[in-house]
Formats: sequence, structure tokens, C-alpha cells
Amino acid sequence: MRTILIATLLLLPCLPVAAMASDGFLQSLAGDWSGTGKVLTRIGGTNLNVTCTLRSDASASIVSMNGKCRGLAVFTKTFSATVKSAGERYTGNYVGPSGLPSKLAGSRKGTGLNLRVTWARLVNGDRDAVLMIEKVGQNRLRLQTVDQDPASGQSVVTSRIDLQRPSTAER
Repeated sequence: MRTILIATLLLLPCLPVAAMASDGFLQSLAGDWSGTGKVLTRIGGTNLNVTCTLRSDASASIVSMNGKCRGLAVFTKTFSATVKSAGERYTGNYVGPSGLPSKLAGSRKGTGLNLRVTWARLVNGDRDAVLMIEKVGQNRLRLQTVDQDPASGQSVVTSRIDLQRPSTAER
């Protein structure tokens, strides 16, 4: 009996971590998404309006996203991300328009993932940014990147894309 009690007490600290990873959050990101947003080509540049689609496949511990954004009817850029959960930590890769894989690492807060991006090459003067993947209600998703302006040190939203699942009538 004492052995069971000790084993139970040793396992208790692990329960919240396991519950966080398997609470269905990553699975809730699965599906087809579409929407619009704004993307900066560079800090200090002009915001470009984009229309985007995203296909997301997910399980309890991993989500894989593949997307495409179009702007000015002139360009199309693809991107992808894979994020895995390990307890309260999330890690993965992001491949943007450059085609080079960048590293993701961070944690979940409420209905969003805050991930530090380590770019594969210099972007806006450094290799660091923040990617936020936020579930907004049941059928909306926001992808946002924030970088630091090398001149002022201020945080700048370099992309914000608001997506939603197609309505039942559109399916």
C-alpha cells in the first residue's frame, strides 16, 4: 500500500503536463482555413494585403500546417510549419518563402502558442522573431509574426493573417 501511495505522489506533478498536451488544443487547429491579412515586406516598408488559405493536419501532440498567400494578384508565397508538443513545451520548424527551415520553440498560453522563431538567415537585421498561433473562438485562427525594428528597438507586427473555417453552406 505504501509503495502505491509513494508512486502516486511521484506521478502527480506529471499530470498537468500530460493533460496540457492531450487536451485537444492542437487537434482543434486541424482543417481548412482561409482569410486575409497584411504582410510587411520589410520593417519600414509598406503593408501588403494578402488572401491566404491554410490546410492543417493535427493529432493530440503534433500539428502540420501548409499555406499559401497571394498579394496584388502578382505573387503567391507558400509557407509551412510543424509544431510538436512535449508537455508544456512546443518545438518545430517553419519554412517561409525563402524555402529555408527556421526553428520554433515556445509555450502555450490560453488559446495561443507563443513561439520564438530562429530564422535560417538574417531577417530585418537579426535571426529572431515571435510567431503567435492563436485560436480565436471555435472557427477562427490568427497567425501573427512580430519582429524588432533594428533602428528603434520597438516591436513591429510584420504579418497578421486572420483565418476562418469555411461556413457549412460553403462546404
